[in-house]
Amino acid sequence: MPVIDCDPDAARDRLAAEGIDVRPGNTEHELWRAEHGGATAVAYEDSVVVQGSDPTRLAGLLEDGGGRAHVYFDGAARGNPGPAAVGWIIVTDDGIVAEGSERIGRATNNQAEYEALVSALEAATEYGFEELRIRGDSQLVVKQVRGEWDVNDPALREKRLRARELLTKIGEWSIDHVPREINDRADELANEALDE
Repeated sequence: MPVIDCDPDAARDRLAAEGIDVRPGNTEHELWRAEHGGATAVAYEDSVVVQGSDPTRLAGLLEDGGGRAHVYFDGAARGNPGPAAVGWIIVTDDGIVAEGSERIGRATNNQAEYEALVSALEAATEYGFEELRIRGDSQLVVKQVRGEWDVNDPALREKRLRARELLTKIGEWSIDHVPREINDRADELANEALDE
């Protein structure tokens, strides 16, 4: 249960700016409450307590953010197209900040790779990182996002546009192709989601 030392008014404003509904507290000691992504934030005089099944995203929104993170992403499709899933992980010097995976229905492998990147970037932007080092084992996605290769497929072009929109929220970023063994946790998450 993260306890974030902060100005509760500034924290409330950050949540409101993200479109999160902030309500009055339930007791005389609570200044306000907000719910987001399976977690609840409760504000007191000099701090905000975050509780629930997944407090990391809400805590990331409440903290000032900043700093650098490494993002790993991977998509998997069984058949091309076929049942597909994504996996991603965000890591800082302090360890794993967040990770996620989910089935995304029927997709090609390239569509799943892009969807994994977009999911990871959505989570990373919530944390307010100033610098991202992004790693994936899809050379196609990496080179298309960098602008080195054209995107001929309309579905992939739309996903590339979404990824680039999210990257505009980051001060400095890079995206690099890495071998699958370096991307093993994201790959594992995507395949676990497919197996469920």
